[in-house]
Amino acid sequence: MRTFVAGLSLRWKIAALPAAGAALVALAIGALIHQARSAQVAGTAREAAVAELYRVRQLYELTGRVDPRDTGAALDAADLPPALAADARGGNRNTYLDLSGPDPAVWAARPVGEHVLSVRLPLGAQRAEIRELDRNLVVWGALVVALAALGGTAVASRLSRQLRTAAATARRISDGDLDARIAGRPGGPPGSSGKDEVAELSAAVNTMAASLQRRIEAERRFTADVAHELRTPLTGLQTAAELLPPGRPTELVRGRVAVLRTLTEDLLEVARLDSDTEVPDLVVRPLGKLVASATAQLECPFAMPEGRDTYVTTDVRRLERIVTHLVTNARRHGADPVEVRVEGPRLVVRDHGPGFPRALLVDGPQRFRTGAAERGRGTGLGLTIAFGQARAIGAEVELFNDPDDGGAVAVVTLPRAQPEEQREEG
Repeated sequence: MRTFVAGLSLRWKIAALPAAGAALVALAIGALIHQARSAQVAGTAREAAVAELYRVRQLYELTGRVDPRDTGAALDAADLPPALAADARGGNRNTYLDLSGPDPAVWAARPVGEHVLSVRLPLGAQRAEIRELDRNLVVWGALVVALAALGGTAVASRLSRQLRTAAATARRISDGDLDARIAGRPGGPPGSSGKDEVAELSAAVNTMAASLQRRIEAERRFTADVAHELRTPLTGLQTAAELLPPGRPTELVRGRVAVLRTLTEDLLEVARLDSDTEVPDLVVRPLGKLVASATAQLECPFAMPEGRDTYVTTDVRRLERIVTHLVTNARRHGADPVEVRVEGPRLVVRDHGPGFPRALLVDGPQRFRTGAAERGRGTGLGLTIAFGQARAIGAEVELFNDPDDGGAVAVVTLPRAQPEEQREEG
């Protein structure tokens, strides 16, 4: 039962509360009304039985006879309840009520000389009245519970809709839509739907989103500014390094300058991807040929199943950047051999190293973080750029570790397309 309740949504839990409360109230009121009416019927029946017994006793004293047809009057009745008979023989006048048996009745008895005089009044009509009352109580109670459930459902639906809207907005913000906000009442600021707890939650989410947006935009501006400021002195430094005389120190200087220049270009590329200002030049091309050309420049083995190449919609330059960064990341943090293959509209890059760390698989790539020490040192920009370029061309990137042989696997799925000649024929 606890598992079932825990599995219910908040909407149904809230809707069940007023229904349960109404059911308890209806049950309590129904029980009180039933008891009150039953006591009233019992009291009236006992009074009627005593009055009838008094009348029958007067007739008996006048005539010396008891007519059994007269309200079940009898002397020493054989079916008189034993408890009532014993009480009457003890010299007491008393009544006995039975509404539960097949033939409900009320008895009244008293001693008359050496005999017990009794009367019996049937209560079939009274019991039928009580049962009808109980049925009405059940019907009206069910109606009240249903109305309470409907009211609770309406309130819960509104609350659930507001909470789902807040959750959807939070997911949009998590996916990168920093302009997402929870709408408020017309004419009011975002999230101003009232003064209840849901309104406070909406306002808190909007405030969090605005603060997050300011911080991320400040970080983006800082990244772009640093990259731009470094670009000019690095260009001069590279020119000066080219003028140095040949030798091992010169090679070290040129190598470090090349690394700094690559890092600067990566920072500029990340800044451009963050700004979403560039429009991709989408064309329809065979994926296998594009990847073969990119891997040839990287001197990386490439494999593709025999058969017809798959056409995809992509930006050639951006796709080359994706391949370059995935292969470079595999070589830097993984182990040989690094494999690149095409499977339909999918590009697969795999190494045979320690695999992606769990934090990277759960949280995705983060700039300036490689995820774990065993992945080696690096800026963490390679995967960030690959994901950003894939997002720009409408592709999806999946990262996982091979369950059989180990190693990191990156899969890029591109939008499938038809060759131009087939589209023209169609």
